[in-house]
Amino acid sequence: MAFCLNLTKFIELKSLLYLSLLLFSSLLLAQKPKDIIIEYSEFADRNETEIPGAALLTGNVRISHDGVIITCNKAYYFQKENYAKLFGDVQMVQGDTLFLNSKYAEYSGNEKKAYATGNPVMRSPDMTLTTDTINFDRNSQQAFYNSFGRIVNKENTLTSNAGRYYATEKKFQFLSTVTITNPKYTIKSNHVDYYNNSGHAYLFGPSTITSEKNFIYTEKGFYDSKKNVGHFLRKSYIRYDDRLIEGDSIFYDRTKEFASATRNVKITDTVNKGIVKGHYGEVYKLKDSLMMTGRAVAINLVENDSVYIHGKKLMVTGKKGNQIIRAFNNARFYKSDISGKCDSIHSSTKKALTQLIGRPVVWNGENQLTGDVIHLIGENKTQKIDSLKVINNAFMISRDSLGTGYNQAKGLNMYGKFKDNKLDYIDLVKNTEAIYYVYDDLTLTGIEKKISSSINITFVENKIDVLTSYKNVESLMYPEKDLPENARKLRGFNWRGDEIIKSKEDIFPPEEEEFDKKMQKEAAIEAAQENTPMKIRKETLNYDKKKGVKK
Repeated sequence: MAFCLNLTKFIELKSLLYLSLLLFSSLLLAQKPKDIIIEYSEFADRNETEIPGAALLTGNVRISHDGVIITCNKAYYFQKENYAKLFGDVQMVQGDTLFLNSKYAEYSGNEKKAYATGNPVMRSPDMTLTTDTINFDRNSQQAFYNSFGRIVNKENTLTSNAGRYYATEKKFQFLSTVTITNPKYTIKSNHVDYYNNSGHAYLFGPSTITSEKNFIYTEKGFYDSKKNVGHFLRKSYIRYDDRLIEGDSIFYDRTKEFASATRNVKITDTVNKGIVKGHYGEVYKLKDSLMMTGRAVAINLVENDSVYIHGKKLMVTGKKGNQIIRAFNNARFYKSDISGKCDSIHSSTKKALTQLIGRPVVWNGENQLTGDVIHLIGENKTQKIDSLKVINNAFMISRDSLGTGYNQAKGLNMYGKFKDNKLDYIDLVKNTEAIYYVYDDLTLTGIEKKISSSINITFVENKIDVLTSYKNVESLMYPEKDLPENARKLRGFNWRGDEIIKSKEDIFPPEEEEFDKKMQKEAAIEAAQENTPMKIRKETLNYDKKKGVKK
């Protein structure tokens, strides 16, 4: 009984061993390289003295191997090595999509690799590659060259000193002195991944795109040569003759001449001496239009000083000499000698007119000016503020420099004149009133209250010098102790001293500052992750990702 059981186990082990050997043999047969097949030649010979181990084939030689057909004038076929050397009018055809022509080539059936030189040309239905030497690995479906190469397709001519072609993905990778020439522009870089089907080019390292209209620089970017759109991500800018666009991320549409930029955006107008900054901007070059949001500020150089204008949204339109700047929602401006805020600002360079609309307030030195609408009028020749108009409910307040009170004057409208950007005088008209602190040397003699048809106030160094009332004047002088506090302010008094914009940083409200901190934090994180994959904007309709192509 024991003997029977042992015999059964022995038979089972023998069967398992046989199956294992059979499977191993099948794997070996599956992995064995296919032999090169000589399909035709007009003449065949052997000369072991001159070419040991090789058959000499001449005249219309045709060879096949695992899906590739090779034709040439002459071949040395090394059967033992499964290897061939090919001479004269060599052509390798893979399927009906890839052709490799040369004067000389070598092909290994064991490794499925080809080497071609002597004016080699690789062609597919939509491109032609020429260079000195081409190596083609059929296992990975990759061709590479390490000398000057030229690729021509319908849209572009591409040249480089080294490159690799991925046949399956129809992708080129250029790694040295790359130039892509298009009728509209020229791209130069040291590393470009180019997809022949889509016309998509991925740029790495210092790269430029030059055209008659502009110059683009980036150190990490994308360009679609068919749709003429691009996305640039690192140290990028677009330079026109009169404008420079910078930002952490820039999208560009060449057909529309449209550019948008995100985070740390700076647009410099070299002709009009202006700069617009923010965290999102759009430029329509053909329309001479610019829009900026996200801690937006427009900076203009005026007489060796800068004017800063902020709004939640900024728009700049028009050509040189006829530009209009609009600032919307909580608009503010600052210059070293004058500042203000309102709901919106409308400024015209042609008219040299800046309109402050919606609860406007202007501070000039110690003086606060308010009204329904305020106009600041400049002088284009001198680039200085010339005059102002305050329309409806005009009100001027000035702190008493020696006490704690406020000098005040109000009327229907106000007209003022500046001298060297400082108030020289103002005229208040219709139903004017004033409260004025009167001093004899440094001693307060009284508080004067006036009603009249008009008031003229002159200033010295932005401080009230003389206040004069005209027509139908009613005036009373009160000793300080006899005039109660509630009688020392005119109806409509509203001192907004806690809102005074004292520096260029003050033009940004707290929420804009918080947004700026958030943007800078994101920039720092991305800078630390420099090697993260490129994220292409939706506008590019990312063809390569849709096709499952890895970057």
